[in-house]
Amino acid sequence: MEPLPSERSGPVAGIVLAAGDSSRMGTNKLLLRFGEETLLRRSVRCAIASGLDPVLVILGFEAERVRSELDALPCRALVNPEWARGMNASLRAGIAAVPPEAPAAVVALADMPCVRPEMIAALLERYRGSGSVVVASDYEGILAPPTLFDRRLFAELQEREGEGCGRRVVERHLTDVSRVSWPPSMLSDLDRPADYQRLLGKLPPG
Repeated sequence: MEPLPSERSGPVAGIVLAAGDSSRMGTNKLLLRFGEETLLRRSVRCAIASGLDPVLVILGFEAERVRSELDALPCRALVNPEWARGMNASLRAGIAAVPPEAPAAVVALADMPCVRPEMIAALLERYRGSGSVVVASDYEGILAPPTLFDRRLFAELQEREGEGCGRRVVERHLTDVSRVSWPPSMLSDLDRPADYQRLLGKLPPG
């Protein structure tokens, strides 16, 4: 049965996945600086500014060093002891920590510096005004984070088999996915040193 609009009015949680070892970058990319702040702080601050509550940051590689970048931010940092098993393990840890009163959660990646608070806020607005169980960011046909999942899909997001759990869940429910469109340039992620140099001159401050 489709949820009533009132059931979607509570605070939606945010899950920022920030546990990887940045193997292709050669250094911890979450600590790379964009202006006066690191990539991690920029990403978490974006999630907070969008209205997500609580914001759960899933750490793994160099967890204590990375955690210091979250000082004074109203978020909750969680260390996933199984982070080396891949993103699925961190996604499961995040979903497990979502408070029971949250009707949904937005999953975001810490290495997508082009994502802006208004993008996540648009996902929330679409969710509250629709009956969709997934609200996905659509970059000219490419569905990618940030992605909002209704609580009814949390059990599927905690599946342990295979890779790309979040992507598989979206594909499984394509007929019930609401899409919010963004320019493909907003999809830029950060994997290699050349990506960092390219994005340094492209990103606006804040």
